Order: sequence, then structure tokens, then C-alpha cells
Amino acid sequence: MFTKNFTRRTFLQTALAGALALGTGGTSFAKALLTEKGSLSLYNTHTQERLSVTFRKSDGSYDIDALNEVNWILRCHFTNQQTVMDVKTLEYLNLVDNRLGGGNEIHVISGYRSPAYNSLLSSNGRHVAKHSLHLVGKAIDIAIPGIDLHSVRSTAVALRLGGVGYYPGAGFVHIDSGKFRTWG
Repeated sequence: MFTKNFTRRTFLQTALAGALALGTGGTSFAKALLTEKGSLSLYNTHTQERLSVTFRKSDGSYDIDALNEVNWILRCHFTNQQTVMDVKTLEYLNLVDNRLGGGNEIHVISGYRSPAYNSLLSSNGRHVAKHSLHLVGKAIDIAIPGIDLHSVRSTAVALRLGGVGYYPGAGFVHIDSGKFRTWG
């Protein structure tokens, strides 16, 4: 467990994000997600931190403390800033993991990306989107040891729950909770 103080605002943003994910995401999305507990095992490749957490109970309620821990491990490693990650993105990641057998340790290459870090990457010639969904907590770049990237990509694409980018040369798959699209 990480010891991090969170403001009332962070708590309310997280609670609102959870409510919106279930309330406005459409009933088919909510039904698909609520079949079991929402659990993730994450390893941040930049900070070497690990987190195994159940962020959603089987009754569909979200654990705010667990979501705050996820927000922390998915923070921008460059600035140490965090944001409230979109629960749709976390649910999407959880579904990908479950379809690949569940309980996998997911290596996070990039979660939230601060504007300063995004600008730095862009100025260093990295091909990052100026309005990347990483900037608003709606994207995660991942790899899962023991599972080839093509399988991770295919699984995410089959779910059709958001964007899927394929970067085999860099060793990761991008997923986000934006509209469905694929690239790479």
C-alpha cells in the first residue's frame, strides 16, 4: 500500500469518474464489466513500484482507496504528478487481463502523462499526440510478460471498447477509453 494524502477534490473526482463510467457508459458496457471483481496487478516500469488491488467489488461498487492507489502508481514518472484515471480505461485494462487468463502482472510503460513530460517527449522527436489521452488519464501503454504483444493487441481490439495502438518495436500496446480505433 502506498501512503499518499489525497484531497477532498481528488476523492470527489474519483467518485464522479466511477459514477459516470457506470451511468453514462451504456448498459452493455456496465453489464460486461460487472460480472466479477475488478482487480489489477500493476508494475510501473519507470518507478519499479508494484500494486495488486481490487478496485471494484463484485456488487459493482468502487473502492475509492484502491482507485487512489491506482492513480498514484499510474502517475507521470517524470513530474510525479497524478490525475484521476478514467475508470473506463481501468475496466478496459481489467477486461483485457481477464480475457488473457487474469491475474497477470501488467507492466505499465506509461499511464498519466503530464503536459510538461508530453512536451518534452515531443521536442525530443518522439511521436506523441499533442492532445494525447494520456494527458487526461484515459490511456495506458502496457506489456504483459509471458504474453506476446500481438495477443494483447488482438484481445483489446476484439473488445472494441476504445483505442488500441500497436508498438511492437517499442514493446507495448496502447489502450484508451476514447472512441474505438486502431493503429500501428
